[in-house]
Amino acid sequence: MGINSDDIAFMREALHLAQMAFDAGEVPVGAILVRKGQVIGRGFNQPVRTHDPSAHAEICALRDAGHVVGNYRLPDATLYVTIEPCTMCYGAIVHARVKRLVFGAAEPRYGAVISGQKLLENGHFNHRPDVLSGVLETECAQIMKQFFAAKRQQAAQSQQ
Repeated sequence: MGINSDDIAFMREALHLAQMAFDAGEVPVGAILVRKGQVIGRGFNQPVRTHDPSAHAEICALRDAGHVVGNYRLPDATLYVTIEPCTMCYGAIVHARVKRLVFGAAEPRYGAVISGQKLLENGHFNHRPDVLSGVLETECAQIMKQFFAAKRQQAAQSQQ
């Protein structure tokens, strides 16, 4: 399964949401859920602002889509997310029965799909989404690098 023009367009929308998280001082991850070519859910990281450790971009997008369609199961949907999901988010994707997961950049520390725990390989789940990685990978990785560089610079300045 290769990258198509829809994948690129929808990932650009997810990157826009990641920028919203960045601007809010949150780790810049954005996610959208698409069904039949239409966006049905949007989310960006906001655990700091909401005081909710589960308010990751993927969870927010899944919640939004669940409200829109009136069901927590989303078997015909594709989730686009800028960074590889963590264990919590991958579990939610599995429970929602998302058909397809598309992400931009791998997350070597906390990613759980193809990095870290490699749940795609090692997990024993009752559902397994199709996974495509590397969509706008450079752009997705770059916003994370910029965010953490800015955080390190702020920390260094506050120590002076």
